Amino acid sequence: QLQLVESGGGSVQAGGSLRLSCTASGYTYSDYCMGWFRQAPGKEREGVAAIYTRGSNTYYADSVKGRFTISRDATKNTLYLQMSSLKPEDAAMYYCAADPPPCTLNNGVEYDYWGQGTQVTVSS
Repeated sequence: QLQLVESGGGSVQAGGSLRLSCTASGYTYSDYCMGWFRQAPGKEREGVAAIYTRGSNTYYADSVKGRFTISRDATKNTLYLQMSSLKPEDAAMYYCAADPPPCTLNNGVEYDYWGQGTQVTVSS
């Protein structure tokens, strides 16, 4: 059973940066699509970024392109989301998810494995 644990959330002022981490366990970290999703109160869950573990292709939502970077460290079974130039509208609960390829963002309904989430708060 694949398990995902997020960390790194917190409170930051607009314009600031945060790095989220997601550590995976319980499987061989080889051929998965790993993604970050977020959900703010009263809003639908949305895909933020995804990366294919075999080949490192990356995918981003238009709203975060140029500000967020998804990456992974296969030696540590860890996925990262570097968030810069944060805006109040980036505030949400952020979730890490995994699924066999192909990679999709959408709202994550295709993803089978989820972490518990980490809260990001951005003050103006």
